[in-house]
Amino acid sequence: MQNLEQARFNMIEQQIRPCDVLEARILELLHRVRREQFVPESKKDMAFMDMEIPLGFGVFMWQPKLEARVLQELHLDRGDKVLEIGTGSGYLTALLSALAGHVTSVEIVPELSAGAAVNLRHRENVTLEVGDASDGWGEGYDAIVLTASMPVLPVVFQNSLKIGGRLFAIVGDAPLMEAKLITRVGVDVFETYNIMETSVAPLQNAPQPKRFVF
Repeated sequence: MQNLEQARFNMIEQQIRPCDVLEARILELLHRVRREQFVPESKKDMAFMDMEIPLGFGVFMWQPKLEARVLQELHLDRGDKVLEIGTGSGYLTALLSALAGHVTSVEIVPELSAGAAVNLRHRENVTLEVGDASDGWGEGYDAIVLTASMPVLPVVFQNSLKIGGRLFAIVGDAPLMEAKLITRVGVDVFETYNIMETSVAPLQNAPQPKRFVF
């Protein structure tokens, strides 16, 4: 147990703080929500490493610093209605639900959603859905998180936000992508803030741009 807590402490101090995640409530939450409980049994030794963790089906848990950074950028509060595209193991879902009022999380792989349901069984403000949300999933959200990348970002996600709503998306092609925070400041007015360069696995069935063929 002591080694486990030391590994968690090292993750926060050596990975997450250097990524400019300094908000006290986020750092406290990372101590409280046990990341190792959301990692596949065969990958437990990777739980606090600065790397993506494979979950199967071409899906990966994000690096801890990326999970923490999105939490800080979204500025969630207890009144917020959140949409997460890509449930994975349910770890980010758990973090989001600890800060927001309600989280709807959509996963295209039924087996992953079933596993996440076990991990999230005590989270009463989470609704898990199985389906393809690459073209949106309802509207009226205060925050939306896309946990996989898209080469181009469909406007449907921006239009699914309330006024004042925030969208976190990773846009581009490997190996260079941009994590973006898009805020809806008016009916047809959006502000985009480029947060950091990164690269994560693409969303299944993500719309593709027209490519030049030589």
